[in-house]
Amino acid sequence: MHPLLASVAVIATGGALLWQATDGFAALTTERARRVEVMRDMSAVPTFTVETMAGERLSLPPGDGRATVVEFIYTNCPSICQSAGAELMRLRDRLAKGPLAARVWLVSLSFDPARDTPERMAEYGHGHGADGRLWTVARPAKGDLGALLNAYGITVIPDRAGGFTHNAALHVVSPDGRLLAILDMDDVDGAENAIEKALR
Repeated sequence: MHPLLASVAVIATGGALLWQATDGFAALTTERARRVEVMRDMSAVPTFTVETMAGERLSLPPGDGRATVVEFIYTNCPSICQSAGAELMRLRDRLAKGPLAARVWLVSLSFDPARDTPERMAEYGHGHGADGRLWTVARPAKGDLGALLNAYGITVIPDRAGGFTHNAALHVVSPDGRLLAILDMDDVDGAENAIEKALR
C-alpha cells in the first residue's frame, strides 16, 4: 500500500475510534463524559438523609416541590471549595432577588463528614453567607457517602496532604429527583436556566 494511503487509513480508523469513544467528540474528558451522560439520561438520584449546619436532618433531594442545586465540598479545602463557595454566593444573590428563591434549595454537601461537624459547617456557611434556608451546608451519614458520591458521579481522591482532589460543579436536580444538569461553578446563567427548566 502506498505510504500516503496507509497514513490516511490509519488516521481515518483512529478518528472513527475517537468518535465512538467520545460520544461523537462530545466528551473529550471524563468530566465532560459525565455531563453528557447526565444530559442524555436525566436519571433519578436516590434520596439521602443529610445533617445540616444547624444540626437538622433533612432529605436530599427534599421532595417538597423545590429544585435543588448541589455542590460537593470539604470545609478545610484551601482553594477550590473556597472559590466554589464564592460562586454559590453569586447564584444565591441572583436567586434571592427573584421568584425562584422559594422554589430552590442550594446545598454545599461535604464529602468529609468525619471532620465537617455541624459547627465546622456552620462556620464555613456563615463565612460564605449561607442562611440555612435558601442555602445550607450539609453532610451525609458516613455510611451513605459512597453511594451518594456514586449517584452524582463524584470522584474524590485523597491528596496525601490532608485534603482531596475532586470534581467541582453545580448539580441541578428537579423536584422529582432527576439529575438534569451538571454545570461549571461560575455558570450562574446556566444554573438559573436549568433551575427554571427543572421547575416547569
